[in-house]
Amino acid sequence: MRKKLAYLLLIPLAWACTPSAKEEQTTEETDNFVWQTEQFADLKMIRYQVPGFDKLSLDQKKLVYYLTQAGLSGRDIIWDQNYRHNLTIRTALENIVRNYTGDKNSDEWKHFLVYTKRVWFSNGIHHHYSMAKIEPEFGQEYFQSLLSATNTTLDEEIIQVIFDPVIDNKKVNLNPEKGLLTGSATNFYDADITAEEVDAFYAQITDKNAEEPISYGLNSKLIRDENGQLREEIWKSGGMYGSAIDQIISWLEKATTVAENDAQKKGFELLIEYYKTGSLKTWDDYNVVWAAATAGDIDYINGFVEVYNDPKGYRGSYESIIQINDFDASARMKVLSENAQWFEDNSPIMDEHKKENVVGVSYKVVNVAGEAGDASPSTPIGVNLPNANWIRAKHGSKSVSLGNIIDAYDKGGSSGLTAEFSYNEAELERAKKHGEIGDKMHTALHEVIGHASGRINPGVGTPKETLKNYASTIEEGRADLVGLYFLMDNKLVELGLIESLEVGKEEYDGYIRNGMMSQLRRLKLGEDIEEAHMRNRAWVSAWAYEQGQADNVIERKQKEGNTYFVINDYQKLREIFGRLLRETQRMKSEGDYEAAKALVEGYGVKVDPELHQEVLNRTAKLKGAPYGGFINPELVPIMDESGNITDITVTYPDDFAKQMLGYSEKYAFLTK
Repeated sequence: MRKKLAYLLLIPLAWACTPSAKEEQTTEETDNFVWQTEQFADLKMIRYQVPGFDKLSLDQKKLVYYLTQAGLSGRDIIWDQNYRHNLTIRTALENIVRNYTGDKNSDEWKHFLVYTKRVWFSNGIHHHYSMAKIEPEFGQEYFQSLLSATNTTLDEEIIQVIFDPVIDNKKVNLNPEKGLLTGSATNFYDADITAEEVDAFYAQITDKNAEEPISYGLNSKLIRDENGQLREEIWKSGGMYGSAIDQIISWLEKATTVAENDAQKKGFELLIEYYKTGSLKTWDDYNVVWAAATAGDIDYINGFVEVYNDPKGYRGSYESIIQINDFDASARMKVLSENAQWFEDNSPIMDEHKKENVVGVSYKVVNVAGEAGDASPSTPIGVNLPNANWIRAKHGSKSVSLGNIIDAYDKGGSSGLTAEFSYNEAELERAKKHGEIGDKMHTALHEVIGHASGRINPGVGTPKETLKNYASTIEEGRADLVGLYFLMDNKLVELGLIESLEVGKEEYDGYIRNGMMSQLRRLKLGEDIEEAHMRNRAWVSAWAYEQGQADNVIERKQKEGNTYFVINDYQKLREIFGRLLRETQRMKSEGDYEAAKALVEGYGVKVDPELHQEVLNRTAKLKGAPYGGFINPELVPIMDESGNITDITVTYPDDFAKQMLGYSEKYAFLTK
């Protein structure tokens, strides 16, 4: 599960044989490092450094390189998962970019390039966050002329998909009235399969009383066979996505030769077996070993992991994140995981929903060395895995904060959003002084304590079975609430994690500002909130605002014609967050779908159009883009005359388009 950058930004290795002099910038040259390289549409591109890489041994460098290559080898998978025509469209767009020799100064060509970059950024034709189809700002006739000029062929049906605003206009639709699956363009199900059929299919094979339930559907597409029966098409070697998965396996096999320890090697071997067989039992075995393998300097995420892109919450999107431990930062935060049981015992949730023994919560700050799939170019800033509740309860979990990613976001430039929506100078100064530590602490509490807390009642199914399309947003909101509740607890001061409760007040300010107003700039006027994290910030904030109206806990104020939401009583707001945390944990523990639906639909979906218009007007003047993503570093192996790797260096490309084109040349294992 992920924590996305919420308020700093309303909010994996390039392929190039001969990097330019600028690209050869080393990790030591930080003073003049260019963090943000370009901005287009609602996006800005940032680079991140990999501190500490030069201190690794040669085998460790090889390990990072092999794992990064494994991650990139599966890049095509996320494109196909996101939409059935994505790979074909990408091939056509890239052929035009490479071969067009016409007028490149015209507005239409510039609009075409922006569209192509947006498609690259989102791993497909649907916006990475809003899930709405990206609308081209050039005409269909002009596009036809580009196809003709570059001898690029594209079926008329697909051309119509690009330009018709109605066809497949939402990657993930969470409104049941529009059809969770028939209203979604995601490529996890055959187009005619309904949500009701999916429920019936898995009801036949799922044991709700199982102590170690299998994550059914995680690594497959559900299709209808020639007899009209539903069956799973497994993503594995020799199966769907097999040509890309074989490449992943090849690099993972190389990784086993330089594993840091036996536990890490055993994890690689189980992951390879899983990719070869498609066995979800092996996937569970792998996650048990992976969660326990906390020694060593290198760690990784690879597989079909997060289920946000599946309206039914079964199927995992492919992703890869390669991590190098940040020892100093991890040591400072180790104290949080060591006190996990205290937080569980002192949580406001019902006693029967508390874990008697919080097992194995490990927390590290890491530096990312490369990302791919659903983690790139747009990346989380924190991750807590495995997602299976029973593994977390019995064997523990790993929580990581992506330290160099957070640092790059910060250095990539401020959008001016905090200043725009802060009511007074005191609020703004508190944000400047405590914003960085506040965000880091909320991320840590969200991942380490939040996702690891609470338990599901015996006999109640998993959240994807019980809470269904509301499972992801309830879980993310629940973890947010854990963090919010404890950010105003003196325990954090006693542990030396924050200097005072002013940090908690700052995070409360930022959360309410974002949930009530500033995140709305990500939506077009008239749109509902669809993305799970945006929804949870909205329903947490709106519910808290409503609950506190009698005591004026959060006050809606006007100043110079602008709206602000100002917190008047932080301790009472903490009590409100505690009550909501208690209720959301109850929903999860008891599988209360109707209560989850009422909360999300009542507070987290609809948008006040007048307030929305005001937000759009106020943010239109800001220079910063609402979304940021990353150009990945490149690991360059140095070879001797016999072809053996003698060293690996890091370079930092600064051309997003060049990186995307390079990836498609080197890692296009699913395109024809």
